[in-house]
Formats: sequence, C-alpha cells, structure tokens
Amino acid sequence: MQVTSLLSRQEHTPHRHDARPHHHAEGESCATCGHDHEHIPVHLTQTLVGMMFIVNSFLVNWLFDGGRLVASASAMIGALILGAPIIRTAVKDLSRGILSINELVAIAVLASFGKGAAALGSAEGFAYGVGDYQTAGIVAFFMLMGEIIETRTAAGARASIESLIKLTPTKARRVRADGTEEEVPVAELRVGDVIRIRPGDNVAADGLILSGEGSFNQATITGESLPVDKKPGDQVFAGTQNLTGVLEVRVTKAGEDTTLGRVRELILAAEKTKLPFMRIVDQYMVYYTPFVLVLGALVWAFTHDLNRVISVLVVACPCAFILASPTAMVAALSAAARLGILIKNVADIELAARINAFIFDKTGTLTTGRLAVSRLAPVGDTKPAELLRLAASAEKYSNHPTAKALAELAQEVGLPLVEPQNFKETAGRGIRARVDGAEVVIGRAQWLRDSGITEDLDRHVDLNETEGFSLIHVARDGRYLGWIGLRDQTRPEAKGALADLLQSGVRRIAMVSGDRQPVAARVAREIGCEEVMAECLPQDKVEFVRQMRAKGYRVAVVGDGVNDAPALAAGDMGIAMGAAGSEVAIHSATIALMNNDLRRLPFLVRLSRLTRNVINQNFLFGVFFIIGGLTLAAFGYINPILAAIMHNAGSLIVVFNSARLVREGEELEPFQAPAAPATGSGTTPSPTPAPVAQPA
Repeated sequence: MQVTSLLSRQEHTPHRHDARPHHHAEGESCATCGHDHEHIPVHLTQTLVGMMFIVNSFLVNWLFDGGRLVASASAMIGALILGAPIIRTAVKDLSRGILSINELVAIAVLASFGKGAAALGSAEGFAYGVGDYQTAGIVAFFMLMGEIIETRTAAGARASIESLIKLTPTKARRVRADGTEEEVPVAELRVGDVIRIRPGDNVAADGLILSGEGSFNQATITGESLPVDKKPGDQVFAGTQNLTGVLEVRVTKAGEDTTLGRVRELILAAEKTKLPFMRIVDQYMVYYTPFVLVLGALVWAFTHDLNRVISVLVVACPCAFILASPTAMVAALSAAARLGILIKNVADIELAARINAFIFDKTGTLTTGRLAVSRLAPVGDTKPAELLRLAASAEKYSNHPTAKALAELAQEVGLPLVEPQNFKETAGRGIRARVDGAEVVIGRAQWLRDSGITEDLDRHVDLNETEGFSLIHVARDGRYLGWIGLRDQTRPEAKGALADLLQSGVRRIAMVSGDRQPVAARVAREIGCEEVMAECLPQDKVEFVRQMRAKGYRVAVVGDGVNDAPALAAGDMGIAMGAAGSEVAIHSATIALMNNDLRRLPFLVRLSRLTRNVINQNFLFGVFFIIGGLTLAAFGYINPILAAIMHNAGSLIVVFNSARLVREGEELEPFQAPAAPATGSGTTPSPTPAPVAQPA
C-alpha cells in the first residue's frame, strides 16, 4: 500500500504534451516508493459506494431483528466492491513474478471474506457471516482510504515540482512576416520564430527580446522572489510570467530544449534515483512477505484464531517503513526546486549533510563578474553628480564594460544624460567627445597626458589598482575634473553566506582564482574568507581540490559552471551558480543553482541535515510500529479493523512528518504581490522595479 505519486501516474499515462505513452520496464521500480509492485488503482467513488453497503449492513442489523440476512448480503456486496481492487492488484503482482506487501493485504481481506463464507454450511449460514463480511469490507476500506490520503498528501508535497509541467502555455502568439499574429500550438514553435507576449502571459519558449520592455516573474526558474526588468537584447525563459508591457521575442530554444524543459527533466530524473539506504531496503524486501506469511502460520498453529492471523497480516504491511525515505526525499526536492536549487540525484541531498569544506571560485561566484562604480572622486569644486553626468554622457555610445557601469549608476540615481557629439573611442585607451559644447576626455592616466593634461594625476588617487580597481580619469576643456574607480563587486550576501556555512559546522572555506594575488586578497578580506589561492590555472584548481580531499575533507566546489567544469567534477559535490539558461552550468555540476544567491548554500546544508533527521525519525518509527503492531496482533490485543486503522495512522504520521520539509526555506522567498494586469480597461500597470545594488 505505497504512495502512488503524480510521477508514478505520469509514467503510466501519456503526458499531455507528449502522445507517447510511458511504461515501467520489467522489474523497474516505482519512482516514488522505490519498490517493485503494482499500485492499487484507487477510485474514491468506488470506495465510498462500497462503504455505504457496509454501513447499511450495520444499520439493518441494529434496527431490524430479522434483518441479518439482508445485512449479510449488504456487507458481502460492500466487501466485494472494496476488496476487488486490492485482490486484482495482488494477482497482477503475482503474474509478474513479484511477491510484495500487496499480497499481505489481499490475503487478509480474503481470509475475512472466507471466514464469513465458511458459515454458509450452517442452517442459517448466510446470515451468520455478516460480522466477517463487515470486517473484510472495513479492512479493505481503511487500506484504500489510506492509499488515497497518502497519494493526495504526496501530491501536495510535489506541487512545486509538478507546477513546472503546467507553466509553459499550450498556445503562443506567433508574429507573421506582415506583422499580424496567429495563435499556434507551442509544439509548432521553431527556433527563429517571433512571438508576441502580452501582460500576464507565460512565456512559451526561451528567446531574446526584440522590442518592448517588461517586468518578469522568474521565480519558477531562478527562485528569485522579486520581478526582473527586461529590455531589448535580454533573454527570457519559458515558463516565466510577463507582468507588464508587450514584447516581441525571437525564439532561441523551444520544447524540451528550453531551460524549463531541462529543469523539469533533471528534477524528474532525480526522483527516480535512490539513496543507498533505499537500495538496501529493496534488497531485503523480497524476503519480508514470506517471513510475515510464516509468522501468520505460526500464530494460527498456536492459537487457531483466524482474527489474530488477519490482524498480523494487516499490521505487518511496512508502509511506514517503506515511506520513510521516499516521502522525505520528495519533500526535500520540492523545497529545493522552489528556491531554484536543482538536485540531479537524491543521494546528493544526503551527501550535502556531510560536506565539511567549500571551495569557491571568485569571479562570477563570490563576485558579480561585472564592473560597477565604487568611487566618485571629484577634484576642486566639481560635484560628484557632475563628474558622473559628464563621464556617462561622453561614454554613452561605448560598449565597454566601464561605459555600461557608468550608465547603470546614472540611471539608478536618476541622472539625465545628454547626447555626445564627435564621439571617438580609442580601444584600450579612452574616449573623446563633446558634451554640452565642451570637449571631454575620459580614460587612463596616460591617455589624458597624451591629450595635453599636465596635472599630476597620481597624487589625487588613493586606491591601489593592483587590488582589482579600474580607474578612469575625466577632463573637460583641458581641466582635470577627477577620477572614477570601478571594480568587480563582491556579492552583497557573500559574507553572510560564508559566515552561516562556518556556523553550521563547515570546517574549511577556501577561495581559488585565476586573478592576481592582490585582487583575490582584497575580495577575501571583504567576504571574510581566510584561505586564498590566486593566479590559478584550471589544472591548479583541480589539484587544490584533490589535495583537500586527500586530507579527509568532503569537498563541495562552487563555480559558475563555464570555466570551472574540471574543478566541479573533481569535488565530492559540484555546485554551479547562475545556471538559468546555461547548458554547461546545468550539466557540469551535480547541483545547479538557477540564480546567484549564495544564501542557497547554507540552506542546502541545513535542508540536507534536516532531511536526514526526518528519514531517521521515520525509519525508527516504522520499525517500532511494525514490531509493536505484530506483538499486539499475535497476542490478540487488536482485531483486524483496529489493525487497519493503526496501519493507516502509522503511514500518515510518516507522510506528514516528511511534509514538514516542503516549507523549509520560506524565509529566502518573501512574499511579493505583483500588480495584476488590468483587464478590459485598456490600461497597463506600471512595471515593478527590479532591485538594484548600491555601489560601494
């Protein structure tokens, strides 16, 4: 009587987007409970109808003195309706050569039914079987209701995973060459098609924005709780929701090739994997049913009490024991997926609890990987805002990362820029342009000297460029105005995340980087990392990981998944950052973070340890429950009906205990209520601004 999860049903029925049916191969185990068996096909209507006949038999027997014959007939019909699915499933198991716990329940139901039928030989035999028919029906009812409740509960635990299947719309608005749009099935979209996305629409395929701007809810892909603003040239992902604006998007990936498709496949694949503990259970489960049958035979031999035998068979069903690991794993996968953490193998959840060393890449992992303004240093009576306005305006048409950093800061503070005239860029040196009629020169110190600036520029600078700072100097009409410092900023949450890892019991944290030693040392100081290795080639990083593992550490390597693939593979666990949209990142690591929030790492360790504790609790409860139940049943302290109630209570305790894991990590995703698009009013809600980090 194991949980029939959504996944197991999906494996047996065609997917709504895929006409090809899926079947378990011979000997393949159910993805959720982890054991070879047929699931009992439970229909709530059939179960309730059967129970109505059982209840009717009680009422007739109590209210009418001569109604035992009618009561017995009603109870027998109810027992047949309720017992049929159980017996049919047991027969299917046996026809496949499988001896599972379904047979224990079937034998118990048949024994109760047979005991009632055995009374047929007496003068009033048919009437005397009413109690035994009622017992058979009630036992079957409780077992079926347990299956229904377990199934619904497991489905709730997987809600955040299975919602991925429903995120991609079934229709898309494809734009024709003449600019008109047509509604087509998503399955017909091809790379290169242009689709139109309106406010409130879910994106049908991965693509690049051609025109329009909008605010997107990407929580389903990246786990980010706040909307993200998108503009032409930005990438959008299938399954994300457009909150504002009308956009036209060129499809770059469609169908199963989209980020959402790969995410879903990875999650479903993870659910089919097993913990080492679960494999041990599989190995010995084949001996369990024969053992219980022998135990039932011994109880009959010593007591000749069929009710005790039936109670033994019912209470011996090890559902609480079998559900101990799978339900906890499903709940943990759901909690992780909700926060954008992709776990390819459930064994990695167990492994994360034993990780005691983390090795981080620097660029793109502990830092943002892009330049940001860190200092505005005007000289004389020049105001910081004027220095930024002149520099950002002069660099407006440059594609250099410096120009982008200046433009971002100007936009953030609401500083209006002007159109530069006579723009000229000299690669690697600087820019010359006319702004407000004045000639502005921006670039490195030597560029300004070559442009006739005689000021001693170095005396105004109090930063060390060797620590990773990039300096540009600004002059207007031959007069030096000041300098601007830029750097690859550390992630704002990095320091707190590393502190949380150390507090959780991680013994060693190191940062490895191919950057210069002063730059790596500066970043390490800012985030509180004591161990640094700089100027490392990829093979040096791999060697460092191997050395740490040789010292007995269980090592997790965290990188961006692009240039860190060898190091990620060398660790006990590889964690790729920012995997949304990155094919390499998703496939190069054992765990992929769909966003760049480092707080997911201490959460992963905490979730892993909590999952392990829940599994241990479930396992111990299941073992003691079976031992205690068998003892009570063998000595006649419980009847078959009470045994069925106890069996379901034990299973539900395990399921509900595991379901606690689903809500883990809610503190990392504060609720944000997006403004719903106006319907029918012809107005478009204003976009929700995405969070912008303040410059250091």
